[in-house]
Amino acid sequence: MARLKSFDEQRALDRAVDCFWRRGYQATSVRELAGTMGIGGTSLYNAYGDKRALFVRCLARYANRSSRERMARMEEQHAPKQAVRAFLGEIIERSLKDPDGKGCLLVNSALDMAPHDADIAAAVAGHLGEIREFFRRNIEAARRSGDVPKTADADALSGHLLGVVMGIRVLARISRDRDLMEDIARPALALLDSPRSRLQ
Repeated sequence: MARLKSFDEQRALDRAVDCFWRRGYQATSVRELAGTMGIGGTSLYNAYGDKRALFVRCLARYANRSSRERMARMEEQHAPKQAVRAFLGEIIERSLKDPDGKGCLLVNSALDMAPHDADIAAAVAGHLGEIREFFRRNIEAARRSGDVPKTADADALSGHLLGVVMGIRVLARISRDRDLMEDIARPALALLDSPRSRLQ
């Protein structure tokens, strides 16, 4: 029975993620959340707390099933430099295949909620920081192996790449132009190449 309850709770949380993602925090009512999750309003409060507390849980759930899953998969399947390239490539593909123009829940929250709520700002910053750390450690590893120039500043470049990701995800809400997205990513990815590889 406990295993079934755990499964139901996770499924309800996934539904809440999709509801917030589709409509945004402000436009999503507790009644709509409860209906989407398949539970009563009282059960929602008992299980997750208020709407804001549920939203913070949803951010963590979204990060787990989206960016964390992607980062783990990229590092398992690719060498460090290629993991960075593949991550950005998948972000572009995911953005192009988003017919509703939802963008990224973390980036949307950074724009909509973080300026007005310090706790949510901290939560969003933490999740985005994980993406930057993914870039940083893979750039460092690629630099050690000689796949990235020794002069590359992993801290600065990882921050730049995070900005590229955020820019693409914001752009995806209004335009799904592959050429434009790739143009945004290309100069940042070129910084990963050694002078020798750029001449080849």
